[in-house]
Amino acid sequence: MSTGTDARIHNIGYRSYSGERLGVSHARRALFTHSLRGSFGLGRSARSKVLPMGLFAIMMAPALVMVAIAAFVGLDELPIEYTSYALFMQPIVGLYIALAAPQMVSLDLRYKVTPLYFSRPIERGDYVAAKYAALSSAIFLFVALPLVIAYVGGLLAELGFADQTKGFAQGLVISVVFSLMHAAIALWVASLTPRRGFGVAAVIGVLTIPYFAVTAIQAVAYDAGSEETLGWIGIFSPGSVIDGIQSAFLGGTSGYPFEEPPTDIAGVALLATAVLVTVACYLLLGRRYRKAGL
Repeated sequence: MSTGTDARIHNIGYRSYSGERLGVSHARRALFTHSLRGSFGLGRSARSKVLPMGLFAIMMAPALVMVAIAAFVGLDELPIEYTSYALFMQPIVGLYIALAAPQMVSLDLRYKVTPLYFSRPIERGDYVAAKYAALSSAIFLFVALPLVIAYVGGLLAELGFADQTKGFAQGLVISVVFSLMHAAIALWVASLTPRRGFGVAAVIGVLTIPYFAVTAIQAVAYDAGSEETLGWIGIFSPGSVIDGIQSAFLGGTSGYPFEEPPTDIAGVALLATAVLVTVACYLLLGRRYRKAGL
């Protein structure tokens, strides 16, 4: 048993912070940077880099191949249009999104670290905005960097500066629309479950099942002689919405059955659908964090 002479009092108080307080804006930027790096496996283990970097390499491969073909065979234009590249590689893009979105939000929910984010200085709206900006930027880089390779290769192959620049600019525009819409959908879906595996499966299902269903229904409608309905049917699939927008407003080749572009009114409806879906999913994502008290 200890005697009175063995008692000790230790000063274990916290040291006060005397450095610069960087504030909310710095916290938002740090969360954005951390999330963006994590979407490509940067700052994580080597195993975590395999899938995102492997998918990115696959995404770049067609751009390199078609540039090489154009240069050595002497083509007048690139085999794949700039506005259609993301749609042509949609299975790869969809898989990347399905991996990146749960990585950004599902793991925070699973390990219950979101209260630490919200303790201070950022709020729930700051968290949602940073995650959405990070995933949108990641998707944009994923689909736009191959366009840069194709554009530089097209200029080196002397395919025509004006045509290549116009197509490249149009490709960047549709890449922005693609990124904003798919990031909102994927983050909201991934935020519904703390299980990363479930989040991956859910995102894949939401992005792919409607696309195949819409494509099949469009083919039936075309065979029935209802070409004017193809664009309206396309509003039920994110991929079909993007396809309709790029063919209606940017002069791209439609991926609809028999390359039938949507009518002008349907094109406007598709653009409105993209805006409404993006805004709705973003608001639902914010409501998810407020309602759940996360």
